[in-house]
Amino acid sequence: MMKFTQPRPRRVAESVVPMINVVFLLLIFFLMSAQIAPPDMGQVSPPEGPGENLPEAGDVLVVDASGRMTYGPLQGDAALAALEGGVILRADAALPAQDLARLLARLAAAGHGDLRLVTVTP
Repeated sequence: MMKFTQPRPRRVAESVVPMINVVFLLLIFFLMSAQIAPPDMGQVSPPEGPGENLPEAGDVLVVDASGRMTYGPLQGDAALAALEGGVILRADAALPAQDLARLLARLAAAGHGDLRLVTVTP
């Protein structure tokens, strides 16, 4: 009588597809739930004034002490041209009042009636 040995059972390779699915789902989750930081708008120290909660909606126009205007990646007249609707003005406290008055006149002439100036509470 001849003895036959039982063949060893082959080890089944584990699939990595479920792990890849989980990694992609986590990646999508974190990308969708992350807040993208706005670009740095420069170091601007707002003037002191009465505190008030500003609306979250509106375009933020940043004006530094030298009068340079920034709106997102745009600067100067391109920043003014890109503004739409209500404007939140974040001007430096060292900006001369004459320059601020000229800027306010330009914004009013462009049709930006809803304008808010960011101030800090003393």
